[in-house]
Amino acid sequence: MNGFADHSLDESAFGDKAGSFQDNIRTFDAFRKTTKGFLHRPVAPDYPDLTKTKPTYTRRTSTGGYTTLVLIFVSLFLSISEFLRWYRGHETHLFSVEKGVSHQMQINLDIVVPMYCHDLHINVQDASGDRILAGELLNKDPTNWAHWVDATGTHRLAEAKYVKEEEEDTHVGHVLGEVGGQRKKKFKKTPWIGRGTGAGKGCRIFGSLEGNKVQGDFHITARGHGYMELGQHLDHDAFNFSHIINELSFGPLYPSLLNPLDRTYVTTDDHFYKYQYYLSVVPTIYTRSPSPPPTADSNHNTPLPPNHSNRNTVITNQYAATSQSHPVNERTIPGIFFKFDIEPIMLTVREEREGFLWLMVRVVNVISGVLVGGGWCYQLAGWGREVARRGGRVRGGREGMLNGRVYHDEGDEE
Repeated sequence: MNGFADHSLDESAFGDKAGSFQDNIRTFDAFRKTTKGFLHRPVAPDYPDLTKTKPTYTRRTSTGGYTTLVLIFVSLFLSISEFLRWYRGHETHLFSVEKGVSHQMQINLDIVVPMYCHDLHINVQDASGDRILAGELLNKDPTNWAHWVDATGTHRLAEAKYVKEEEEDTHVGHVLGEVGGQRKKKFKKTPWIGRGTGAGKGCRIFGSLEGNKVQGDFHITARGHGYMELGQHLDHDAFNFSHIINELSFGPLYPSLLNPLDRTYVTTDDHFYKYQYYLSVVPTIYTRSPSPPPTADSNHNTPLPPNHSNRNTVITNQYAATSQSHPVNERTIPGIFFKFDIEPIMLTVREEREGFLWLMVRVVNVISGVLVGGGWCYQLAGWGREVARRGGRVRGGREGMLNGRVYHDEGDEE
């Protein structure tokens, strides 16, 4: 029945029998003996043996070794790149309206002019009408012009090779590193001048002064020119408004930070020459803190002073400068004029860094992507080599490349 007799099988061995445990054992033993030959028949040659691994997966080749080394190198390189980018962090720039009502602002100036100190007048005048006799508040030291113009680091205005150095002082890490937590800075001492020709034919004007935080200008003119005053009229042949700007900044004095006009010089042979600089001052906060200090007190009436800065935060001002200078006639006042305007916005430059878990997720994604992509490329390259080696003539009835079996024309076997 049902073909059991054709295969030498006893149907009675599969029936329901009620008996002892020994009878059941004899029944199973009879089934094992009768099916021994049927279960151990050889598998058909065309039937795939799924218990074996494809030889190309276990065979060691030089190409596979080199590919593994390349994948390891690429994974390591990209992982290190991700770590460095995470460690450096990234900067965000936030603009907002400055809170509170400002009153005063510190101006820092260090400039050298090739004229005698008693022939120069320095004044500050702002939009509120206040006039400050800056010459009485700033220091004037006789010096040699040649000593400053040949100093290391000085360059002509708008020289392109110093733009990169100036750009570095707009990043949080560089600013905090230069300031280094030290808030009290001083100007350098004036070099000693010897006794010789031209000794003292130069004046260094330097120091800090407090002014109203409004639009204004400060200017350097010759004695007897600019303002009505008593005194001898200076001879026009003594005019020489060539100058070197060692420092020009607003807010706390940080000599190590480079501003647009710092360490610049200009020269002229004309006695009547007018130098004009237009400055746009922007209050700026550089910080690494997730929540930087507020810019005003709790009542939002008075901005916090710049000395409120801490190790991870620097409150200062930066500015953009343009220059318009030209010779003038004798009816125009020559000199050096700085016109500044205070912008009503606050710029916060914050350096941020993601969490360590974010870094681990990025590294895992990079390594897994490289290994998976590299594995696919290696398999495709191996399949391409195999097809090229066998002539590339594949019948339309192929099974595909997932199981690795490809049928070829009968003529390839001859």
